[in-house]
Parts: sequence; structure tokens; C-alpha cells
Amino acid sequence: MSVELDVFVVNTTIMDEEVYQLWLDGYTVNDAVKVRMEGGVLEGCEASAEVLHSDTMDQYRTFQMCERLLHSPVKLANQLLFQIPPHRQVMLIERYYAFDSVFVREVLGKKLSKGTKKDLDDVSAKTGVTLKSCRRQFDNFKRVFKVVEELKGPLVENIRQHFLLSDKLARDYAAIVFFANNRFETGKKKLHYLTFQDFAFCAGQLISNWTVGALDNMVEDMDVDLEKEFLQDLKELKILITDRDLLDQHKSLVCTALRGKTKAFNEMEANFKNLSRGLVNIAAKLTNTKEVRDFFIDLVEKFIEPCRSDKWTAGDMRLYLTHYTNSAHVLDTFKHQVVWDRYMGVIKSCILKMYHD
Repeated sequence: MSVELDVFVVNTTIMDEEVYQLWLDGYTVNDAVKVRMEGGVLEGCEASAEVLHSDTMDQYRTFQMCERLLHSPVKLANQLLFQIPPHRQVMLIERYYAFDSVFVREVLGKKLSKGTKKDLDDVSAKTGVTLKSCRRQFDNFKRVFKVVEELKGPLVENIRQHFLLSDKLARDYAAIVFFANNRFETGKKKLHYLTFQDFAFCAGQLISNWTVGALDNMVEDMDVDLEKEFLQDLKELKILITDRDLLDQHKSLVCTALRGKTKAFNEMEANFKNLSRGLVNIAAKLTNTKEVRDFFIDLVEKFIEPCRSDKWTAGDMRLYLTHYTNSAHVLDTFKHQVVWDRYMGVIKSCILKMYHD
């Protein structure tokens, strides 16, 4: 009985980037062959559909054998089984850990557990991302989280060193890890307008300024947990709204600085006390885990929505927050400027990123 075998003898491992992307996207071999044919890959050459199918299947096998190495990218550079040039290794790793923004937006802030993984069928149906691709992306998030959560040192740098990712992708993964650890609420309807990149920017601000690592870059869990002492100190800011004289003085200073500089001045003056209470109360409650989870909801409900309803522009928002922050330095009896600046620096950056006028 004769047996037909397709044999490819090569030195450097053949890896077609288009086929690799089809594999990553969860296409079956047959569907990948169809896409390649529709793309005109057979035009201008004498190869048959059977040869294309065989080539696609061979590359799929190669990718599957490489996958265990991609789970620990450092091993890919040190293995001898596949002859893969360094630039091609970079491409394989970067694409393997790349993710769909619509997918990550659905799972951002959720626990990276079996329970969440069971819901990926629904996420796949909602986003249009294949279930296989959803699982790969989710497993990547979980793998990175497990590796870096107990490491000392900067979160982004740890991710970059252990997974050999680009700076941009490492920062995105840092945001995913940070959100998963603190379980920030991102799924409420009022937050649907915010993109993953909006949240990733805010995560970067929080990591750089509010974690223990913002002060000491070699402590345990440096960039994953918010600094408890800082959160406790934020309670001292309540004097800005509980001391009536201080509140009136703060309002007077801000309004004097704003008068004549914005069409929204009347609304700013009328709503100053409510807006100030909103921002200060967010600060004072951050020692509570539930309040930390609701951080973005609170920013939207207590500050962004009122300003949006008064038709503030992004320029109005920047102007107001700048003077609101700076004027506190002039208040004679306010003694918490360092904590105030550390808090408001992040709040201002996040609100300006989240405010789509």
C-alpha cells in the first residue's frame, strides 16, 4: 500500500506572517486557505489549491509547536528546534501577545478567573472575535498577571523583560494587570463611551503617582497596589469642604482667576461647591475597596457629567482644574499641599482624558 507524504526540507523555518495572523485570529486551516486564495496568493504561480492547503497546514503545525515557547518568550531565543531569525522572533512574540481592543474592553477590570473565562462565548458573540482568539488573549492576560504580580521593581519593565514586549504593548499589559488587581468597574453603561486606551492612560497615571512604587521602585507589589498611607492621607483634604471659610476662600480665588476667561464662568461659579465636594469626597473615600472600584464611575457622575450638562469645552475643563488645583496653595490654613498635588495631578490628567466634549 502506497502512502503519500508532503515533505518540506528547509533550514530557516518558514513562517508566513499572513498565515500566522490567520492562526492567531482563530481561523481553521480550511478557512485560512479560503482567505489566502481570495487574496490572490495563487495568482502568478503554478501551485495548486492542494499545495496551498498542505503549506497552510504545515505552517499551522509549526505555530502550534512554537506556542509553548511563546508562553515564555525568553525560551524562544534560546531554543534550537526552530531556526528563527531574531527579527522574526520579535514579530512572533509581539503578535502573539497583541489583543483586540474590543475584547480587552469587555474583560478590563474583571477577575482573571475560570468564571470570567466561561463567559468568553458571550464576549466572542458580542465582539465578533473568534472564541479561540478570545481564549488566547485571556490566557495571555492571566499568564502575564501571574508572573508579575509578586515581582519587585517597575511593572512595565518587569513585563518587558519577562515577555520581551515592545514598550507600548508592555504598558498596555501593565494597565490590564493593574485593573485586574484593583477590580476597577469599567462595564457600567455610563462608562461605555470610554475606550481601552482612555483607561490605559489613566492606569499609567495611577501607577506612576499613587502606588507604593511611585516613591520606592524596589518594594513588593510596587506598581500593582495603591499606597495605603497615601490613601489615608487623602482624608485630610476634607477640610477643603468641611471648613466653610476655607471653602468660600477657595471659591473666591478660583472664580477671580477664571472671570472673563471662559463663556462657562457663570456655571463654574454656581456649581463650584458641588464640584469641589465631589472631587474631595472621592479622595476621602478611597481607603474603602468598594470606592476604589467605583473610582471611574464617581469621576463621571460627580464631575464629568455635571460639566458636560453645562456644555463645558475641554479647554474650559483644563482651565478650571488648573486654577482649582493651584488656588489651594494660597489658602493660609490649608497645610496638605503635597498630598493635594499628588491627588489632583492624577485627577486632572484622568478627567481631561475622559472628558469627550
